[in-house]
Amino acid sequence: MGITKNLPFEWLVGLRYTRAGKRSGRNSFISFISLISMAGIGLGVAALIVVLSVMNGFQKEVTDRMLSVLAHIEVFDARGEMPDWQHAAKEALANPEVKGAAPFVETQGMLIRDDVLRPSVIRGVLPEEEANVSDVISKVKRGSFGALQAGQFNIVLGIELARALHVNIGEKVTLALAQGQITPAGMLPRLRSFTVVGIFEAGHNEFDSGLAFVHMTDAEKLLRLDAPSGLRLRLHDMHRAPQVAQDLKKTMSGDLIMQDWSKLNANWFAAVQTEKHMMFIILTLIIAVAAFNLVSTLVMTVTDKQADIAILRTLGASPRSIMKIFMIQGALVGILGTLCGVGAGVLVALNIDVIVPFIEHILGVQFLSKDIYYISTVPSDLRWPDVYKIGVVAVILAFLATIYPSWWAARVKPAEALRYE
Repeated sequence: MGITKNLPFEWLVGLRYTRAGKRSGRNSFISFISLISMAGIGLGVAALIVVLSVMNGFQKEVTDRMLSVLAHIEVFDARGEMPDWQHAAKEALANPEVKGAAPFVETQGMLIRDDVLRPSVIRGVLPEEEANVSDVISKVKRGSFGALQAGQFNIVLGIELARALHVNIGEKVTLALAQGQITPAGMLPRLRSFTVVGIFEAGHNEFDSGLAFVHMTDAEKLLRLDAPSGLRLRLHDMHRAPQVAQDLKKTMSGDLIMQDWSKLNANWFAAVQTEKHMMFIILTLIIAVAAFNLVSTLVMTVTDKQADIAILRTLGASPRSIMKIFMIQGALVGILGTLCGVGAGVLVALNIDVIVPFIEHILGVQFLSKDIYYISTVPSDLRWPDVYKIGVVAVILAFLATIYPSWWAARVKPAEALRYE
């Protein structure tokens, strides 16, 4: 009570107009419209927080699945081969940000089984080193990744690639490489038969349908190389990959080419960011609509309170003070609506893993079929910078909505307003 008494009269009157009126049905109606405007702002804020959190969750889920078979950084020698890869690995591991290193050979080829042909990326690795840079070993569903033995020409396929070729463990596939060989009949592709010893499922269609692993020694023989193509590195913090790549280029010896995981998938990440920005703009229109409701509410309030405005003016209130009253009223509605929306949005985003299954149970449907999306649950990743940004945008829109009605209230002429009172 003491705090209220110490407030300037503009705040006192603004707070009074914000509260529900009890003596007049018209005041109650205006207060109900204010409540609807507040609810509209809150709904828009909550929807924006939940949608961005779900989009962040999907992005994180897909990124994690991509990086289960991708390295955080790939290091290539400009000469095309890295004969002293052990020394390069030691130099890379000297950086405290680097967690693991492993050599690799990579090429593109065509896998053939009967009359079925599938293009794929063939990656030659050392099975004993691969666990240092990827999680593909834990993704093997059938067979064994350790069955990749030098000289035996075994292969591990993605699950969708194996389905397309109609092969299972122990069966043969033929690899055709673009690097052909010259024969009396002309240039022919280089062919080699491989035995399927493992099938992995990364959960990302690009890799499940187009990636195969062989032993690095076998890959070098096929490509007629004397050493691996480069190194794959795993970091403690994948988000620092661009900076770590720049640091390694300065500290590691030789003419090296660095590629971090964000550059390897630049188009995908650019598309996701564009989608997030467009979704933010579209859903912000919900808050803008609620702000328009706030404009109509304040206009109705100014029309209803013209006599009060006139009396305040005759008692010495300046037009600026009158403007402040209605700006305070509108700003309070906007701030309260934003706070309610932030609270509801954060609560839903943090409990989406409980809310969505409950709705699916009630409706008897499944929003994400695992057979189609590889993800059976709706992921959510609440990021507080997004919450702050949404809250600030909502408050700014609510404040802008108060300017015209408040300016109109400040122009009310006491004599005309009191003529018929």
